[in-house]
Amino acid sequence: MTNANLTAGPVQRVSMVSTGSVSIHPEHVAATRKPLYWWLFTSRRWTAPLPINVYVVEHREGLVLFDTGQDRASVTDPGYFPGGITGVMYDRLARFEIAPEQTLTARLAAIGHDIRDVRIAVLSHLHQDHIGGLRELAHAEIVVSGREWDSLAEPLPELRGLLRSHIDVPGLRWRRVDPEPLADPSIAPFASGHDLFGDGSLVLLPTPGHTPGSLSMLVRGPGRAPLLMVGDVTYDTRLLEAGHVPGVGDRGELADTTRLINELRTRHPGLAVLAAHDPGAASALAGTGTRTAVERG
Repeated sequence: MTNANLTAGPVQRVSMVSTGSVSIHPEHVAATRKPLYWWLFTSRRWTAPLPINVYVVEHREGLVLFDTGQDRASVTDPGYFPGGITGVMYDRLARFEIAPEQTLTARLAAIGHDIRDVRIAVLSHLHQDHIGGLRELAHAEIVVSGREWDSLAEPLPELRGLLRSHIDVPGLRWRRVDPEPLADPSIAPFASGHDLFGDGSLVLLPTPGHTPGSLSMLVRGPGRAPLLMVGDVTYDTRLLEAGHVPGVGDRGELADTTRLINELRTRHPGLAVLAAHDPGAASALAGTGTRTAVERG
């Protein structure tokens, strides 16, 4: 776990925990000229294990999560993934390692939080390694973009990485949000978003490309450099800064989103960009606070 204290303003602290690790193909991390299904089924190379990050924001209105990690059932339940050729695709897409103590509930407890204290979980998008804690969050409000939710009803959701049986779970309280114009020059070049609490501290920004409805969350506090949690817009912020996009998603939209984020970085030189699977995210977050701590496990 890594955390940063933001003592002034509505956000008191931001922490990061990991619900296991994932290995993917290098072509997944950085796009090449190879078509997706070509490298997916032919590549023999895998990355070193990457973290599956969940960001934990202590806000005066309650505990907020950005993403919920990977479900341990995905490595213990043989029926978690679909069968047939679709199941082969998931097997080729990623390799997970999730220990018993790496559930969302356990990881939150390790940093002193009861999962029942989570008020809101914001999902960057609906892929499996971001929705894995949903069954542990029946008491919380689950926030997703309206565009992302609508994509569930489009043809062949499983082939697009959407496992509906693990998303549309009975008993969950969903809130779908859509970007609206924001008269806030500090979020430029973004012109729209969704202010989660109406106080400017947590602003959801539309960052499509990896999926049509992907969201990022801008976290701000007085006198502190802002944080931008970006889900899978990138897997390595050094690649993002250089303008490279991942190999999964709409490359045109990813390129546009990457340009917007890099312009935001230029306008806010201290901005820390925190991705869901970037091994450098822990040190980036640690460098933003007056007091930090790192817990391994």
